[in-house]
Parts: sequence; structure tokens; C-alpha cells
Amino acid sequence: MKISLTLAAAAATIALSAGAALAQDAGDATRGEVVAKRCVACHTFDKGGANKVGPNLYGVTQRGVAALEGFNFSDGLKQAAESQPEWTEAQLLNYLADPTAWMRATLDDPKVRSKMTFKLADEQQRRDVIAYMETLND
Repeated sequence: MKISLTLAAAAATIALSAGAALAQDAGDATRGEVVAKRCVACHTFDKGGANKVGPNLYGVTQRGVAALEGFNFSDGLKQAAESQPEWTEAQLLNYLADPTAWMRATLDDPKVRSKMTFKLADEQQRRDVIAYMETLND
């Protein structure tokens, strides 16, 4: 009986831990909106919003890499868009962690640099920002 209770407790602990890990992996748009406030120095998020140093990010998850009329993307990002035309969640996770490293890996060019120097180190925050950006679509 004692062994059965111990096994049941261990199984419950494993199940709860797995559930917590899955919950951490999912992005939360509400938290992402808060984290994205760090980005407003360079970006806007409103539909039809102005470009700043960086492009307006409304619809970015649907429009693709380096694809916003009226914004002058770097040659490196335009080149990356040729082989990676769509933003996938995995690409955005890597790009937001280190834009220059993403471009270098995508283009296999150790000299290319991104105009975006900001890095969002925390993976959960990146997932949250991506979840928020996915809500900014028509």
C-alpha cells in the first residue's frame, strides 16, 4: 500500500511538472503586449501605424520577412527573405533572441549585421511577444 501511494504521488508530480512545462512554452499575448512596450522606441504596433527606426509591426507574422511597403529594410534582411520569406515561430524566436546571429545563420555570412541591435534573451518573453504579434492581424 505504501509503495502504491508513493508511485501515485510520483506520477502526479511528473504529470504536474509536464503540464507546467507546457504552460511555460505557450506564448501569452497579454504578457507579450506588456513586454512589447520595450519595442516602442523603434516600432509601432497599430494598424496603419508609422514606421520609426524599425518597421511598423502590425501584421508582421502574416506579411513575411522584410515585406512592408515604404520601409527600407537592410540588404541583409532582404537577402534573408529570399530563402526565408515567411516568419515562422521558430524563426521569430531565434531572430528576437539575436537578430544578427539569425541573419548570419540564415545567410551563412559571418559579416552580415542586422540593423536591429535589441536582443530579447528570455525565451518565454519572446514566446509571449510572438503571441501578441499574432493578434495584430486582420
